[in-house]
Amino acid sequence: MNHTDYMRTALELAKKGTGFVNPNPLVGAVIVKNGTVIGKGWHRKYGELHAERNAFADCENNNNDCSGADIYVTLEPCCHHGKTPPCTDAIIEHGIKRVFIGSPDPNPLVSGKGVKILREHGIEVHENILRDECDRLNEIFFHWITAQKPFVTLKYAMTMDGKIACCNGLSKWITGEEARNHVQYERLRHSAVMVGTGTVSADDPMLTCRLENGRNPIRILCDTNLKTKYNTNIISTAKEIPTIVATSHVCLIRQSLYHDAGCEVIEVPRKDGKVDLNILMEKLAERNIDSILLEGGGELSWSALESGIVNKVQAYIAPKIFGGQEAKTPVGGMGVSSPDNAFMLTDPEVFRFGNDIMLESKVIYR
Repeated sequence: MNHTDYMRTALELAKKGTGFVNPNPLVGAVIVKNGTVIGKGWHRKYGELHAERNAFADCENNNNDCSGADIYVTLEPCCHHGKTPPCTDAIIEHGIKRVFIGSPDPNPLVSGKGVKILREHGIEVHENILRDECDRLNEIFFHWITAQKPFVTLKYAMTMDGKIACCNGLSKWITGEEARNHVQYERLRHSAVMVGTGTVSADDPMLTCRLENGRNPIRILCDTNLKTKYNTNIISTAKEIPTIVATSHVCLIRQSLYHDAGCEVIEVPRKDGKVDLNILMEKLAERNIDSILLEGGGELSWSALESGIVNKVQAYIAPKIFGGQEAKTPVGGMGVSSPDNAFMLTDPEVFRFGNDIMLESKVIYR
């Protein structure tokens, strides 16, 4: 095995923390001595040991001596006291000879300082091993730590003629089972899932993560006028699954009914007659919500794009045609008045799930 092989192993380990470390980064670590892997670890859960310390614990459990070994880490080791001690201390204390790093850490508390400390202690450091793959793994964390706002992914499923429902409003199911399973993974990867009242009224979704040993996302409902019925799934299960209702309705008596159902109600001012999504993002950031999977209908999707909060678009496309001049499309609203005013996307990638494809792109705001 070579350096990239060991780093790929570390990447696979890091992914095991998906859904459980937010708002911390996903990190994996592999310790190698004389060409043999003697320790593995990953950041398992927010507030618990980081990947490097778990890898050292793995070595100790197997009576392996780390002195003179190499360690491969997907992210620059931390060098500050947080919920756990600095990982640079552990690397130095265990006599590691060489450190191979995937991504630099943009956190101002680390950002190059971890590498500097290691080198000052005579440890050889090699950076940017599989940098692109390691960066992609932590796109949510990188945005969160630099922008201090949630990373928002706009997701929708549509037919090849761009419809999200039939002419009578029926929409289940557009895509196949494999694509729907991937959506469950995205619900796990993001801290929260957000919808509007139209989606709740039409589909009455649960918005849970149905993966084995998964973790349900926080559910966010944008309900400007507090009109969602209490017997809908999202409200009636709010005592079991964390649920936030974002509203501009100021009546405390009305709000208390949702509080009593188990919801957290966040009051947000209006913008263009609807909940101001930018202010909502600030309030959600205060609650350490680092990422949102936006699964609303066309109106909420348009509002999110117009507000500039969307970072990525995921379009699941099924090989079907619904037709219908009035059939709903993924993004509603007023729309742009000229092709020159289109919301521009970049870095497109295509993934296949059974007979369906998923087209993913980042959003460019000008």
